[in-house]
Amino acid sequence: MKRVANIAVLVSGGGTNLQALIDAETSGILKNGKIVLVISNNPEAYALTRAEKAGIPCRVVTKKEYGREGAEQKMISILEENKIDLIILAGFMSILSENFTKRYERRIINVHPSLIPSFCGEGFYGLKVHEAALKKGVKVTGATVHFVNEIPDGGEIIMQKAVEIEEGDTPEVLQERVMRKAEWIILPMSAEKVSAQIIEKEQR
Repeated sequence: MKRVANIAVLVSGGGTNLQALIDAETSGILKNGKIVLVISNNPEAYALTRAEKAGIPCRVVTKKEYGREGAEQKMISILEENKIDLIILAGFMSILSENFTKRYERRIINVHPSLIPSFCGEGFYGLKVHEAALKKGVKVTGATVHFVNEIPDGGEIIMQKAVEIEEGDTPEVLQERVMRKAEWIILPMSAEKVSAQIIEKEQR
């Protein structure tokens, strides 16, 4: 049987990007990687329900229970235990330490709801990104998938997709369009691209 990259998806909320990844695996867009684990830092995250429905094992690791460093250590031991090759941050609302990101260099990817370097970095997450884009009056926004390093949204860009801003857009309307027209497309494509690179590198 062909070796595929073991993927862990880190989540905090509703899990729409996780769902896009699950659907991509089902439809064959994601074929060099397989989601084998979902880790949430929020026990109430609906993403856990999505994972359970798809038959994917879930773990919950909270800072409340383990403390910041302890939570990262716990995650590392779970990732090692499950022989994870690629970590995908899908709405994971926690900044990972340099210690963690260096350990998994070029093995962590994140989707950000703007065209980096616009509207990114510390403090730019969720609706705040779309609010800032509308306030600035930009005509085009989008989403970016990038490798994760110690600088928030600072890693090398893997893929970007532009989305036009329309007259009368609210942050909520724009958020939904960016997800539908960009995030849910380029995150699975990037997951496939990086998974294929991991497997190819092993076979050299």
